Amino acid sequence: MNDNDAVIRKAIEWHGQPMALATVVSTWGSAPRPRGSHMIVHGDGRFEGSISGGCVEADVLQRAADVIAGRAAHVERYGVADGDAWAVGLPCGGEISVLVQPVSEESFAPLLFDRIAQARDEGRALTLSTDLGTGITREGVVEGQFQNRYDPPRQLLIVGAVQIAQSLCALAQAMGVRPVVIDPRGRFLTQERFPGVELDDRWPDEAIAARRPGEATAVVTLSHDIKIDDPALAEALRAPTGYVAALGSRKSHAARLERLSAMGFSEDQLRRIDGPAGIDIGASGAAEIALSIAAGMIAGFNARG
Repeated sequence: MNDNDAVIRKAIEWHGQPMALATVVSTWGSAPRPRGSHMIVHGDGRFEGSISGGCVEADVLQRAADVIAGRAAHVERYGVADGDAWAVGLPCGGEISVLVQPVSEESFAPLLFDRIAQARDEGRALTLSTDLGTGITREGVVEGQFQNRYDPPRQLLIVGAVQIAQSLCALAQAMGVRPVVIDPRGRFLTQERFPGVELDDRWPDEAIAARRPGEATAVVTLSHDIKIDDPALAEALRAPTGYVAALGSRKSHAARLERLSAMGFSEDQLRRIDGPAGIDIGASGAAEIALSIAAGMIAGFNARG
């Protein structure tokens, strides 16, 4: 998944102004930014986003200025920098191809940014297809053209407002994943304990169902209370949730699987639960346990991507 949120927001903010859009359309080797990454460039030279982590942005800014001045959309290729360390290239050893196109009705229509934002707000993925020969981008999947899929924002539904949840919220926010803490126990669920985090005091099954979890949603249960955790896991398994995890020992997880099996869930469904939650890093303490869970979540998301 590409982090193009800031680019999309800025393009909508600059609506009606001359702009060019640079997009990574292919990569090879240790390329610094993934395929589909964007950089939006305003006519006055301002820009948002990154297509190489800083290696070739200066050159792309010039190509964008040329496009804004009237040059047709075109693809630029960048590889290993030879000789001068400041030459245009990728010292990391990778190669990328970058499409630079005008933001216009004849190439990348401004309305497409609004369509992307709308789909993400509704929890839907949207795919755009681009003819690299003409530089024309259209909504939908067109075989043989460059396709860029914009997935909905990642969210993490944390069940159980415990100490680990506090650290996990901070880690999620740092990675661009929106955390929501769910707990019907009012004494645990306070803004003082979770400043700036969305809180939901409904029963977990109701709260999770209302958020329609999909591939970009993770559900992690931390409460150690089966009356809270089990309904949450059941609801997560009924949906195409991207990552499902439960905190606890191997013994408690085995008992959990027996309870969920008795509720009618199959072995294939139960295998979706990462339990005990997270990647084994020998974690000790709430912060390290949260780190292991965050790593497991990202691994789960990326495995699906």
